[in-house]
Amino acid sequence: MNDALLDEEGSADAIFESAAELFGLLSSPIRLQIIHILCDCEMNVTQLLEVIDTTQPNISQHLSLLYRTGVLGRKKNGAQIYYRLKSKKVALLCKTVWLSSLATSSNADSRHMDISSKYQNLVP
Repeated sequence: MNDALLDEEGSADAIFESAAELFGLLSSPIRLQIIHILCDCEMNVTQLLEVIDTTQPNISQHLSLLYRTGVLGRKKNGAQIYYRLKSKKVALLCKTVWLSSLATSSNADSRHMDISSKYQNLVP
């Protein structure tokens, strides 16, 4: 093989590896809910627990992982830490999956269409 082909294959391998890591990260329904909710606003753990049915230690673990991997950003305001969506790439991927699932769902209703409108600003 020539060097140009090796470079192309190496780059493709890196892209596939990165995509596999991202899909692994997004394999949790709770992490997907967190990303979906934080598309529009910043929230702290207490606020997230009001809309996601889980425990505080569990949501904190998911938030920590999303932060460490660069999907979320955070800022401290007094004693509270507020999380926000930092990765537009992840938001766009979630939008694509959400809209694709919605389009193929036989029970899609207007409530789902309202929710999907939050992703409109993510279209390139």
